[in-house]
Amino acid sequence: MKAINQLKTFQRILAEYPADTPLGKFLPGFYRQNKQMGSTDRRVAGRLVYNYFRLGKALPDLAAEERLMVAEFLCNTQTNSFLQYFKPEWAACVSFAIDDKINLVKTAHPDFNLEDVFPWSAQLSKDIDRNAFLKSFFVQPDLYIRVNKAFETQVKAELSKADVVFKDEGNGCLSMPNGTRLDAIFPKQHWFEIQDYSSQQTAQFFKPNKWDSWWDACAASGGKSLLLHSLQPDIKLVVSDIRESILANLDERFQQAGLRKYQKKLLDLTENNEQLLYNYEFDGIILDAPCSGSGTWGRTPEMISQFDPHRTDFFKRLQQAIISNVAKHLKPGAALVYITCSAFKAENEDAVDFMVKQLGLQLEINQVLKGYERKADTMFVARLTKPEQLKPAVTAEQLDSDS
Repeated sequence: MKAINQLKTFQRILAEYPADTPLGKFLPGFYRQNKQMGSTDRRVAGRLVYNYFRLGKALPDLAAEERLMVAEFLCNTQTNSFLQYFKPEWAACVSFAIDDKINLVKTAHPDFNLEDVFPWSAQLSKDIDRNAFLKSFFVQPDLYIRVNKAFETQVKAELSKADVVFKDEGNGCLSMPNGTRLDAIFPKQHWFEIQDYSSQQTAQFFKPNKWDSWWDACAASGGKSLLLHSLQPDIKLVVSDIRESILANLDERFQQAGLRKYQKKLLDLTENNEQLLYNYEFDGIILDAPCSGSGTWGRTPEMISQFDPHRTDFFKRLQQAIISNVAKHLKPGAALVYITCSAFKAENEDAVDFMVKQLGLQLEINQVLKGYERKADTMFVARLTKPEQLKPAVTAEQLDSDS
């Protein structure tokens, strides 16, 4: 009876879910409207609907309930009462290796094709293992945090005290099961930042020097700025974003992390901002560029169903416009660190080609950060430099006297 009610709840969620809304925003509202649902009911409902979307575009003609059974089988490694009730023959095999489970699904549904889960695998960056990337959608990514070195002992002690199973990934990075209620364990302390493993790895490409002037051009939540500050707290930092609300929220987060010397600028990087930036030049620029976010769809699998492949063309044009306006503010010999959370070549290697061929930047290194191998986001990062040339009269040092 419980399994039947869980299926009915899933059906209601699917019927009411608006396709253009992130599940992470829709589900809390659904739960508020259905206050009779307990914590276990909510947890199961969330698992079912997320797993359903993890099947991506596969088996499109199958009834939603049958697709859910396939998804539950592929996405779980331990049996549960739901699968046991509806598919006991699959529940008995739930711990099998993923390739064996896929073969069992094909036996029941000959039309199943792994390539259909994410049907744009031909457009992936060249270093991505397509097969491994596709299978990664059946696994929920971990939650990662970056711990302040001064509080690593305390953080580990509190996690152990709360019976949270975590893994030390090195360099202050800890991983733990997604859904861990860190706010309940650390209600007031600001000993760490929630940041994906791959995002933390981008710090290897920054290489800041003391007193350098840096620009985090698409600052968003400020994660890359905090990474930069952790490497070199004496840099001169400018952060910008097109969203005023985002910049307003940075102050509290930066203050908690001890980052107090910085300037904020509200900028639309698709436009020429020379009237706001003048001829300022920077020792380093971080461009965490807008993109499809396809490397993070393991966390938001509903995006697979919502994605229009023509969006990559839109982001490609957007990125080129932004890059052109940002790169002109590099000092000679300075580095532009280009980052996306995309798995698509059009948003990654093609952007690097544009910077090299059209803007004359020199590529030092570019790399796919293969989060799909370790239950993390898949990202792309490239470090390019501006060739040495005569310096103009006005440089970023003038930022000290300009707000």
